[in-house]
Amino acid sequence: MADWERLPPAVAHRDVTGVAVDSLDRVYLFTRYPHQILVYERDGSFVRSWGDDVFTMPHGITIGPDDRVYCVDNGDHSIRVFSLEGDLLMTLGVPGQASDTGYDPKPPYQVHMCECIAYPGGPFNRCTNLAVAPNGDLYVADGYGNCRVHRFTADGELVQSWGEIGTGPGEFHLPHGIACDAAGRVLVCDRENDRIQIFSPGGDYLGQWTDIQRPCDLAIDAAGLIYVAELWRPKGKRSFVHGEMHEDRPGRVSVLAPDGRVLARWGGLSDARHLPGNFIAPHSIAVDRHGDVYVAEVPYSFAIRPGWIPEAHGDHQIQKFVRRR
Repeated sequence: MADWERLPPAVAHRDVTGVAVDSLDRVYLFTRYPHQILVYERDGSFVRSWGDDVFTMPHGITIGPDDRVYCVDNGDHSIRVFSLEGDLLMTLGVPGQASDTGYDPKPPYQVHMCECIAYPGGPFNRCTNLAVAPNGDLYVADGYGNCRVHRFTADGELVQSWGEIGTGPGEFHLPHGIACDAAGRVLVCDRENDRIQIFSPGGDYLGQWTDIQRPCDLAIDAAGLIYVAELWRPKGKRSFVHGEMHEDRPGRVSVLAPDGRVLARWGGLSDARHLPGNFIAPHSIAVDRHGDVYVAEVPYSFAIRPGWIPEAHGDHQIQKFVRRR
């Protein structure tokens, strides 16, 4: 359902960086240009918006079991926690204050600006996404300017951090998406290493899934199935683990079993990436209680601004996929 979103006349956006669903299956979009939260019913009808003049660079959004809304601001190194109506409840990190990682993103860099990190640091330097564990603990992927996962209590007290720079177990090149399953395992999208790493609640490395391409985000449904939004890697671009791409690798969505086996995939068509059911730049994913899947994309930041696709494809930002009954 590429035309699912029914935008009111006075509202527009150029990227949808995050999507999440609350306990009533209302859908929350974290948007750029302008920076705000847009709220919709399941049928795509508009409910409300909030967040104007709050965010610097919207990135990830998570709604916990208690309906708290966690908004990760990549631009000012903070996470703000809101009620469903947009009332500020808590802030993690100091807005505008980056942790020391020696991050100096000056080109040229061969793969991604995340290679400009000199050493791991504390919370946060261009944080990316947050997950809520079954026990209420909060896990934050701190990726663009850092290479770590940070664990907090539900009240925002830092418990531990882990991660180093690299391609080995427990090492990262851009931890981007993060989720916790019903058993408490922490699943981390190690985007530029083309894998998902799995950890215990205490940060012990348990394994990895590598049949994955630039994983940006993941969502887990009530049955434990894992939905992964995988980003486009254009021909000629490099991976830290696979080297230079000699063919175009379009964006796609994969469905994994709890053990990482691939059960289904869709998208992945180079010549039809702008058409319904396909993807330009899948960046976030959510699944509701009915099993319907929402995929948010960032075509402007990722593909239009660099000149890879025409401006005419800029409306390809949010799609809903309805589970077949």
